[in-house]
Amino acid sequence: MALILRYMNLSDVFQVADIEKRTFSDAWPTQSFIYEVAESTYSYMVVLEEARSAPPADPALSPLEQFIDSIPDQQSAKLLGYGGLWNIVDESHISTIASHPDHRGKGYGEVLVAGMIQKSINLNAAYIVLEVRVGNVIAQELYKKYGFIVEEVRKKYYRDQEDAYDMRLDLENPAIVARCQALWQGIQSALMVDDRYTTSPHPREL
Repeated sequence: MALILRYMNLSDVFQVADIEKRTFSDAWPTQSFIYEVAESTYSYMVVLEEARSAPPADPALSPLEQFIDSIPDQQSAKLLGYGGLWNIVDESHISTIASHPDHRGKGYGEVLVAGMIQKSINLNAAYIVLEVRVGNVIAQELYKKYGFIVEEVRKKYYRDQEDAYDMRLDLENPAIVARCQALWQGIQSALMVDDRYTTSPHPREL
C-alpha cells in the first residue's frame, strides 16, 4: 500500500479528532485542530493517508470529464495517522502524534515522526522538543532511535497526573541530522511514501 504524507487541511479535521479521542484520555477538542489548520501562523500539521488508485477512465466521458473524474475525493481520504508540529524561531515542537487504532504496529507513527523531523531540518530549527508519558515506553524508544534525549521530568504533566519526559533532539549536531535523514529516506522508500510535506511550502506561504 502506497502512502501520502501531506499537510492537514480542514476536511481532515473530523477524522483527526476522532483518532485523537480514540487515542488519548486528554484529547484535543476538534476546535483546536481547526485553529491549527486555519489560523495558526506557526503550525505545520501533517497527515498520513492511504494513496488511492484513480478509477478507470470512462470512455463515454470527454477528456476533461475523465480528468475531473480521476481526482480523488478529499473528503473520502482514509487517514492512517497525523501529527502536530510547531515552529517558532529556531525551535520546533512536536505537539501531538497518533496512528489510527486499526493501523498500529505498521510503522506509520515512525513515518510521521521522521517526516516532522525532516520538516524541522528544512525549517532550519536548531532543536525539536516534545513531551511523552513516562509509561509510554514504545514511543520513547522510537524517539531515542532518532536521537532524542530526556532533558527533564515534568511532574504530573497530564490531566490524570502522570509524569512526562521532556525530550529534545539537537539539530545542530551534524551526525544526528545525517542519521535522521538516512532513517527518513529508508522508511520513505520501504513504505512507498509520497512526500508532499517535508519539502513543500505550507499552503499559507503560497
